[in-house]
Amino acid sequence: MTYVTAMIAFLQGVQWIDLILALQWLFLCYFICINAAYLTLNYISVFSIIGYMRAHRADYLPANLASYQPPVSILIPAYNEEGSIVSSVHSLLRLEYPEFEIVVINDGSTDNTLDEVIAAFGMVEFPEAYRRRIETAPVKKIYASSRYPRVRLIDKENGGKADTLNAGINCARYPLFCSIDADCILQPDSLNRVVRPFLEDPTMVAVGGVVRVLNGCTVRNGLMEKVGLPQNYLARCQLVEYLRAFLFGRLGWSPLNALLIISGAFGVFKKERVIAIGGYRSETVGEDMDLVVRLHRNLRREKRPYRITFVPDPICWTEVPTDLKSLKTQRMRWQRGLAESLAPNFAALFDRRGGTVSWLALPFMFTFELLGPVIEVLGYVIMIPLWLLGLIPLQSFLVFLFLSIGLGVLLSTNALFLEELSFQMYPRLGQQVKLFCIAILENFGYRQITSVWRFMAVIYWLFSSSRKSHWGEIARDGSWQRHSGSLEEDVLSGRDVPTVP
Repeated sequence: MTYVTAMIAFLQGVQWIDLILALQWLFLCYFICINAAYLTLNYISVFSIIGYMRAHRADYLPANLASYQPPVSILIPAYNEEGSIVSSVHSLLRLEYPEFEIVVINDGSTDNTLDEVIAAFGMVEFPEAYRRRIETAPVKKIYASSRYPRVRLIDKENGGKADTLNAGINCARYPLFCSIDADCILQPDSLNRVVRPFLEDPTMVAVGGVVRVLNGCTVRNGLMEKVGLPQNYLARCQLVEYLRAFLFGRLGWSPLNALLIISGAFGVFKKERVIAIGGYRSETVGEDMDLVVRLHRNLRREKRPYRITFVPDPICWTEVPTDLKSLKTQRMRWQRGLAESLAPNFAALFDRRGGTVSWLALPFMFTFELLGPVIEVLGYVIMIPLWLLGLIPLQSFLVFLFLSIGLGVLLSTNALFLEELSFQMYPRLGQQVKLFCIAILENFGYRQITSVWRFMAVIYWLFSSSRKSHWGEIARDGSWQRHSGSLEEDVLSGRDVPTVP
């Protein structure tokens, strides 16, 4: 009797058959529910983006809009970002916005980030009073630019990203602040568009914009010169992921006023509302989601009318990891941040005063985003051996594969459809064919390995919750950057450079 035959004979007991049937139905029902939820979000997103494009044409902003736009403080937390920080600040200096300031916060970088900013923008120490409305790590020095009046620099001791953003909020002069990552590039009209909801709705508290993949593009002197596809396979998979996450994930939750995530790479907030809840929480690496969840809970507790929304046309471009080590670090950090953001808000589940946040968004996040990778990995680990051993029928196994992989392909291709329906950043046929192929291929291998990393992050979080969260190390090559001529002359002259091909 072979080993396999012996195993089958051992598992023939009634109790094992019952367990196998229960597991089979558990996985099938779970994947039916998660894909039904995603398809519902996708359905809402299609109608949302059609309505938004009709009401806000992508190429139109009122000529007199500048007269009403509130001033904005742009906060850039930076830790070891010497390769991209200068280009990011130069892209911000070109923003078509009437009044804003740029505050770079150096969080005790161990590379030349501080020196790069000082040299590029002529920073000089400035005797500015530091109002500590939110407790942060000590601030060493505050600098002002001798050449660019909008630019300031804060040099502080290392305290993590949340602590760094809180220091920026303490120094911010204006009623709205926009947080962006140090490796991001904004298009000249991005700030106009992301602030617009604050003008349309006085109850608006926070607005998030779209984050797109910068790899494969060309940025010259801080301006997007050419939009292209990444050459790296991992970066292309992430491009499809970002389209899926923003164009139907967040766009689907926004009309329900149940948006729980505004990306730390690009979001605008009312400063006083953030200060009222104590700023960003330093105990989590998911400080962006944690802040939004606490805003929801606080405003509902106070019974204030409010809106937290997402708009699909303000674009922020960011460089994504191109090697497995950096990608693993990023995804595990994101999943741990999700867990650290959801755990303190467990009591908000099904709160009778919590509205769609408590009854839809938080249960979705707990059940599908936090536990999703755990169920998915266990599904593969259990269902595949059971099928190989002949303990479940082929039909059940094929249904499992369709639910776990086939509908994932459908969701990815739907995200490309929404992109074509709206902004058409990749208009050439060759680009569309490549993206369609990636939308299929990323469901075979790439998605499974990221699920394993997310599964590992949940396990690490459960058994090492006392470990302090910190910035993750992500390798960046900065190959998208180009420099020509005088950056200073180009910025100060307001020279027109095309932003899209």
